[in-house]
Amino acid sequence: MDLNNFELEDLLLSAIKSEEETSKLYKKLKKKTKNGLLQDKLKFLAKEEEKHKAFIEEIYLNHFPGKKINLPLQTPVPLPEIKITKETPLSILIAEAMNAEVIASNFYKKLAERFEKGSKINNTLLYFSDMEIGHYKILEQEKYSMQRYEEDDVYWPMIHVGP
Repeated sequence: MDLNNFELEDLLLSAIKSEEETSKLYKKLKKKTKNGLLQDKLKFLAKEEEKHKAFIEEIYLNHFPGKKINLPLQTPVPLPEIKITKETPLSILIAEAMNAEVIASNFYKKLAERFEKGSKINNTLLYFSDMEIGHYKILEQEKYSMQRYEEDDVYWPMIHVGP
């Protein structure tokens, strides 16, 4: 991903918008399943994206003091959008979210290059890049399990209760 043709302000606004939309996505996906464990994981992922958003907002406000954060309807940076319909199987949505996490990881890795190497912002953005891969792995495992049982949204209410 080449970010050299974009202004820092556009990159930060795109990142904020992406994190906000991804958090909303995970909240919507959480409502699409009856699996309590998956719901917990999606809730966790939504909160992670909200934390990323807050940090990027802080970067924005520090670099552009006095400016309000006005998110564009469309971002100039090509980040994936995921459309949810009632008909779309959860496993397909999870696969699209996995793709978005990989792209987000690459985005943060490149965005980190805009800041001094070893600085708090640089290190945190690189950490976000790693975290996005962690999110990918969480989703990958769920997708694998889901594909085996998705037809009936198989869920046994007491499956995680001990002996």
